[in-house]
Amino acid sequence: MKNIQVLGTGCPKCKKLTETAEAAAKAAGIEYTIEKVTDMQKIIAFGVMATPALVVDGEVKVSGRVPSVDELTGMLS
Repeated sequence: MKNIQVLGTGCPKCKKLTETAEAAAKAAGIEYTIEKVTDMQKIIAFGVMATPALVVDGEVKVSGRVPSVDELTGMLS
């Protein structure tokens, strides 16, 4: 089971990243949980300076942009 975290304050790009991550996880056929992290202290603790950011199993995979579903599928596989 993959633990996916979307880091951001709830802006439109953050919401888009959440939707894209869910679509990628379904396309990859993996089991996952998704969590939205909006607390700035927690976001900074990941070392992220630009949101939105995607964390998979504790590792920051992307920051400051919304990748395509195909790109995210590769990151999750």
